[in-house]
Amino acid sequence: MNAGARESRGAVVHKIILIACLLVGINFGCARDSVETKRPRATSARAKNVVLFLCDGTGLATVHAASVLGHGKPQALYIHSMPYVGLSETSAASTWNTDSAAGMTAIVSGQKTHVGVVSQGPDAKRGVRDGKPLKTILEYAEERGLATGVVSNSPITDATPAACYAHSNERSKWGEIFMQITRPRFGDGVDVVIGAGRNRILTQTAELSFDIKNELARKGYQFLDQPRNLAGLESNTDRLVALFEKEPHEFDLAQAVETALAVLTRSPKGFFLMVESNNHFTDIRKSLELMIKFDGIIRRAAEKLRGTDTLILFTADHSYDLHFPRRAVKGRDILPSMAVTGRHTAEEVLVLAQGPGAEKVQGFFPNTELFRVMMSAYGWETSLP
Repeated sequence: MNAGARESRGAVVHKIILIACLLVGINFGCARDSVETKRPRATSARAKNVVLFLCDGTGLATVHAASVLGHGKPQALYIHSMPYVGLSETSAASTWNTDSAAGMTAIVSGQKTHVGVVSQGPDAKRGVRDGKPLKTILEYAEERGLATGVVSNSPITDATPAACYAHSNERSKWGEIFMQITRPRFGDGVDVVIGAGRNRILTQTAELSFDIKNELARKGYQFLDQPRNLAGLESNTDRLVALFEKEPHEFDLAQAVETALAVLTRSPKGFFLMVESNNHFTDIRKSLELMIKFDGIIRRAAEKLRGTDTLILFTADHSYDLHFPRRAVKGRDILPSMAVTGRHTAEEVLVLAQGPGAEKVQGFFPNTELFRVMMSAYGWETSLP
């Protein structure tokens, strides 16, 4: 073969290789784009509102089992449709296993503390010595004039809700914790408070010579002590404290959330709302059914807030030792195949997000990162590292 023929053949081979490379690149790009289109593009928009749904003691096993029990298949809850997914580690300042006090403090303040301590720094000694008060996302919102709310199917002075608005070296000091609703460090204090624990709160505040009804009235709150009164709330109410007893009846958490949103969405500057559902019990059916109900509450809230520049987050303060230990057959009742020891566990928990700022929820991160996600979504700076 002469030199010209060899050169011509080489040119053809070169063109074929070049075309093949281009096609591979195009196909790779298309494949990458098809994956990325499953997730909304990142946006520069800021959140006007943030709603943090906190499922106390709800690990991956609980979420998975609730979907199977409620829908007959995995990944069928509303929260499974939320586009951004991460895994948060849950340790406290000095232990791998946390409780709700230290776990929630990390989420709302961006700093870790010790088990049993509520939104105070690790210089606190539980039940003995106060530590540095840690400024929470709710307090940042109050400082900037946003409306704020805390709703829980647990006592409203229990560790998870308390960490949003109060500071204490001991989570069991319910009287001291409740009094801080009317004595805020920033703004005029949390605007909507709905939860259980009425009798113990009344007893402990009375021991501190704190008259709940008079103090709340002085601060402009409407006070409710019966769940049925939530549905008939006056439309111009903008400050509300509702205290119920959980036993012998369960108050309607869905109605409580609906009421809170009706009040908070009237704020022209936006709002912050934390909603807790306590889903960790040794009664497995109860835990899973509460998770299913909570998922429905999240769905309805998301529908109500569609188009309002709202960041919605779902997570847990810690996991719980509930799991499938034995062989379970599809199509049959899963409960006989499940077990729970009734202890907190230390593994990562789910974080799911949608709305402005949700794109920061990706991969593995510490529980303190959720504070930064919320601050960033609002467009607020923090001096924390």
